[in-house]
Amino acid sequence: MKKIWLALAGMVMAFSVSAADYTDGKQYNTLEKPVAGAPQVMEFFSFYCPHCYQFEEVLHVSDNVKKKLPAGTKMTKYHVEFLGPLGKDLTQAWAVAMAMGIEDKITAPMFEAVQKTQTVQTPADIRKVFIDAGVKPEEYDAAWNSFVVKSLVAQQEKAAADVGLQGVPAMYVNGKYQLNPQGMDTSNMDVFVQQYADTVNFLLSKK
Repeated sequence: MKKIWLALAGMVMAFSVSAADYTDGKQYNTLEKPVAGAPQVMEFFSFYCPHCYQFEEVLHVSDNVKKKLPAGTKMTKYHVEFLGPLGKDLTQAWAVAMAMGIEDKITAPMFEAVQKTQTVQTPADIRKVFIDAGVKPEEYDAAWNSFVVKSLVAQQEKAAADVGLQGVPAMYVNGKYQLNPQGMDTSNMDVFVQQYADTVNFLLSKK
């Protein structure tokens, strides 16, 4: 994984991969126990995870996957609670963002506050990130204690348990396949990101 972040920038030729070039155990792994009813594309991350920061804010892997998804395909993003002292609080905060439909407004500033400025040290600091992003304090407080948010927290926890999640970042397709970045071309950052997104689309079409 580390050499992904050290990849040299440069001109990249158009890169395409045929179905024959995708191999179970290389670009993806098939789960031993498929998860019925799982989201079509499901991503797990943590605001504490340095590689998640790279995936999201530097490589923009999630954005590229979204752009290439077939029409009508939904991508669901879950936060994990097993990293960092405020892991559970951040998972609940992500549930608030999901409930409000403001995930895109919260992602960058929360990563910045947790990993770069390290200004998130308490639940109140998490709340401040939302308020600074334009959320009214009373709306945040109401959402935090709502049934919807509690349900979304439970949903995130169950999803992680169902796939036997061991680490992040991680992405799954149709509850059957897990992306395997280590098996992809990491010699160039742009090629890697494109291959990652193309692998998701291949798995979506796989019967």
